[in-house]
Amino acid sequence: MIDSQIQVFEALNPEAKIIAEYKPEAECFRDLIKDSTRMIIVTRGLTEQEEKIYKDSLKYGPTWDKVANDAVALVVSNGSNDTILTLQKIRGILNGTTGDKEIAVFDGLSATSTVRYAIDSILKGKPFDPKKVFAAKSSQDVINYVSSNDNAIGFVGVSWIGNKEDTSQLSFLKKVKIAAVQCEVCDGKPFVKPYQANIMAKRYPLVRGLYYILKENYDGLGGGFANFMEYEKGQLIFRRAYLGPAKMNFSIRSATMN
Repeated sequence: MIDSQIQVFEALNPEAKIIAEYKPEAECFRDLIKDSTRMIIVTRGLTEQEEKIYKDSLKYGPTWDKVANDAVALVVSNGSNDTILTLQKIRGILNGTTGDKEIAVFDGLSATSTVRYAIDSILKGKPFDPKKVFAAKSSQDVINYVSSNDNAIGFVGVSWIGNKEDTSQLSFLKKVKIAAVQCEVCDGKPFVKPYQANIMAKRYPLVRGLYYILKENYDGLGGGFANFMEYEKGQLIFRRAYLGPAKMNFSIRSATMN
């Protein structure tokens, strides 16, 4: 999805060239302060303490904002019968308080945005149970592992499996099933999947933001790319990737199928 943003931005601005590196979230934050990195795109903004640290180090504060809403999707093998989950059960698997046999699989056990989200937002700062949580090398490896292990639940960003018009994602969806998670703010508390409408309406409970953090105190390339993502063309790319655009309002309409 970020590749798509860059391709369109560079096509509209032929003299611009963005060099992108894809790293675990914690490494992105380290790069922002220690080298020539101008911008990072991550799944959280800065804390007050971080803003102070960056301001003390850089002599000015980075600017940041949310440009889209993302979600953490849960995937299970095609042979699994457990395709609906409550937050209580998810939390119990991660901290080992449930007697269920399921294990959780992440794209690493430290530094990644999905791991950080699970600890901060699902476990509220408590640690994983090392006997119940395992690491794969990447999101694709998570999907591959889950596809051959009926007791595994994979945690991946929805951008890996949310776009049914992406041929690579269609190949992933042949290997695994997307689990539904109980909506705790909905009437009747139904189980919902991380579809775009559920992300935008916050019906799906594992929603997180997508933010840019910009280290420029002048009008430069990073600021131009940030503006591009915030305005119409960038927001439409987020919508086309089946995320929830944060800067444009899109109508969600109810429909009845006969």
